[in-house]
Amino acid sequence: MTDAPPAPDSPTLYINRELSWIRFNHHVLEEAMDERHPLLERVKFLAIFANNLDEFFMIRVSGLQRQAAQGVLKAPPDGMTASEQLVAIEKALLPELTLQYDCWNREILPKLAQAGIFISPYRDLDQKQKDALRTYFIEEIFPVLIPLAFDSAHPFPFISNLSLNLAIVVRDQDKKELFARIKVPTGLFPRLIRVPAPAKSHNDKNVHLVYLEDLVAAHLDLLFPGLEVVGAYPFRITRDADLDIEVDEASDLLTTVEEIMEQRARGTPVRIEVDSTMQENTVQMLEKKLGIGPHMLYRIGYPVGMADLMELLSLDRPDLKDPPFQQSVPPELAEEKDIFSAVRKKDILLFHPYDSFTPVINFIRQAAHDPGVLAIKITLYRVGSNSPIVKALMEARENGKAVAALIELKARFDEENNIGWARALERAGVHVVYGVVGLKVHAKLCMVVRREKDGIRRYLHLGTGNYNATTSRIYTDFGMFTCDRDIGDDAANLFNFLTGYARFDQYRKLVVAPVTLRSGMISRIDREIALHKKEGGGHLIFKMNALVDQECIAALYRASEAGVKVDLQIRGICCLRPEIPDVSENITVTAIVGRFLEHARIYYFRNGGKDEVLLGSADLMPRNIDRRVEVLFPVTNPSIKKALLTTILATELADNQQLRLMAGDGSYARRLPKKGENPVDSQAWFLAHQGSWYHAGS
Repeated sequence: MTDAPPAPDSPTLYINRELSWIRFNHHVLEEAMDERHPLLERVKFLAIFANNLDEFFMIRVSGLQRQAAQGVLKAPPDGMTASEQLVAIEKALLPELTLQYDCWNREILPKLAQAGIFISPYRDLDQKQKDALRTYFIEEIFPVLIPLAFDSAHPFPFISNLSLNLAIVVRDQDKKELFARIKVPTGLFPRLIRVPAPAKSHNDKNVHLVYLEDLVAAHLDLLFPGLEVVGAYPFRITRDADLDIEVDEASDLLTTVEEIMEQRARGTPVRIEVDSTMQENTVQMLEKKLGIGPHMLYRIGYPVGMADLMELLSLDRPDLKDPPFQQSVPPELAEEKDIFSAVRKKDILLFHPYDSFTPVINFIRQAAHDPGVLAIKITLYRVGSNSPIVKALMEARENGKAVAALIELKARFDEENNIGWARALERAGVHVVYGVVGLKVHAKLCMVVRREKDGIRRYLHLGTGNYNATTSRIYTDFGMFTCDRDIGDDAANLFNFLTGYARFDQYRKLVVAPVTLRSGMISRIDREIALHKKEGGGHLIFKMNALVDQECIAALYRASEAGVKVDLQIRGICCLRPEIPDVSENITVTAIVGRFLEHARIYYFRNGGKDEVLLGSADLMPRNIDRRVEVLFPVTNPSIKKALLTTILATELADNQQLRLMAGDGSYARRLPKKGENPVDSQAWFLAHQGSWYHAGS
C-alpha cells in the first residue's frame, strides 16, 4: 500500500523562494569557476554574483527582517517563518562566500598575473611605484577625504548604502585607542588604480593595479599626523532599499519617487560586511553603533564589495574576453526596407541577442518620419542611457505625430534614469504617463497608428524584454512585429487603460495581468489535462525566469498527476518541487545560465495537436500576476511557431553543456552528454546558426 500524495497546500510540495534564488546565484558563481570561459568573463560572473547578492539583501532579506521584527506570522507555501528563513539564508550563503573568495584569490587572481594583469597589495610595490602613487594620492585623493572621528564629542557618522569604508583604529600619545571612519571615494575614483610599471619591468604592456582603499590605508599618516595607526579595516553596509511607494494620485508619483530615492540611501541596515582581519572589538563597536542583529554580520575575504571588479572588463584585452559576434538582421527588416510593408505581409520574429535590436529602433524611426503615421504609443520600463528609442520618440513629436509614452518610474534601481527621460520627453511635447496607481507596468509593447488607403491600421511590436539597446546584446529575448487586427484592438484598449480610466475585463487575443493572466494560464493547463485524458499526448513547455505562484504550481501538479508531460525551463527561482511520487513525476525542471542572460518567456500548450504558443513579459509570480500590468501575446503564424518549437525550444531543452537539471530536493546538477551524444551548448549553437530561423513567417 503506497502513501497518499501530499495535500495540495502541503509545505512539502514547495521549495522556499529565497533558498531557490540562492541556488540560482550559485549557478552564476559556477560560471566564474568554469575554466572554459575566458578569464575576464569569469571576473564578470564574479562581479554579477556579488551584485546579485547586494540586491538580494536590499530587497528580499530586508523584507524578511521587517517581517521578523513585526511578528508577521503568515508563512510562504513552504511553511518557513521569516526568522527561519533568515537563519537558513545565512547557513546557505556562508559556503557560497567561501567559494567566491577562493575562486578570486586562488584561481582568478594568479591567472590574471600570468596574463599580465597584476593587482598587488600596496606593500608589495617597489619604491618607484610607491613614490608615484603617493604623489597621486596627495594631489588627487587626499583633498576629498573626510576622516570622521567618533567619540563622546563626535557622533557616529552616517554610513550610506553600499559605500566602501575604512574603520580606522589609532592610538594617541597616552596609548588610548580611538576610532575613526573614512569613506573610500569609489564614486569619484576607480576602485582599481593604475600603477606605473615596476622599475625593473621589461614589459610595459602589463597592467599594474592597486585597490583604492589600500592606497588610502597606506597614507593614513597624512590624515592622522601625530597618532599611531593601529589598523585600517574595510567594511560595507547594505541597507533596506525595498521602500514602498504610496500615492493617491498619479500626478504625485514623480515627486514621490524622487523622495523615495533619497530615502533608499538611508534605509535600515540589513547587512554589514567586514574584512576578515578586523579586530573583534572594532566589529563589536560597529555592531553596537549600527544596531546589527543576528544573521546580519558577514566576515568575508578581501576585497570587500566584489561587484566593483566589473571595472576589469574595461581593459583592452580581447584575448581574455568572449569573441565579439555580428548580430543578424532579417532581410525584410534591413535598414533601407519599408518595415510597414514587410509587416503587412507577415508577422516577423526577432530573437535577441542573436538578432539585432536595430529593426526595433528603425520601426520607431520610420514611424517618426512616415507621413502616414498619426500616433505612436509605447511602454518603457528600463530604457538605459543615451536611448535611441527615446530620441526617435522625440523626433516623432517634432514631426507632429501624437506620441504617448508610459514610463514606469517604479522600475527598481532605474528610477533616476527614467525620471530624466520622462522630463526630457515632456519637454519635447510627448504625452508622458508615469505609471498606474497600485501597479507596475512591466508590459513591453509599442503601437504605431498609420493611415493607409484602406483605412487606419495598427502596427505593433510586442516583446519579452525592455526597449533597451544595451541589454538587447546580453539578454535573450523575443520581439514580434504584427499588424493583426485583434491584437491591435487589444493593444488600443490596453493603452486606453494605461493612459486613461478605461477598464477591460476581457481581451480578444492578449493575456493581460492583472485581469486575465492567472485565469488564462490555469484554464489552459486545465484544457491540456482534459484533452490528454481524452486523447493522450498532453505536453506543456514553459520557459520563464521564475515560478512562484502557488495556484499555477498547483495546476502544473494536476497536469503531472493526469499524465501530461511538463517541461519547465526556469532560469532563476523555482518553488515547484519535481520528482514527488504521484505528484510531479512527469515534470522536468531545467535551468540555463551562460554567456547571455536567459530572459525570454515562452508558454507552449500542445492543445490536442493545435499548438498554442504565448510569448511575453510575465513570469508566473504573484507580483507579475497580481501587482503588475503584463502582456502575453499569441504566436499565430505557423512558420514562426514551428521555429520556436522545433528549433529554439528543442535546442534549449537538448542543451548538455550549460543546462542544469533540478532534483526533488531543489538542488541542481549539470546535464552532461551521454555516451555517443554530441555536446550541445544552446547559446553557442544559436550564435553559430544565426539567421537559420529567418524562414519563419515566409
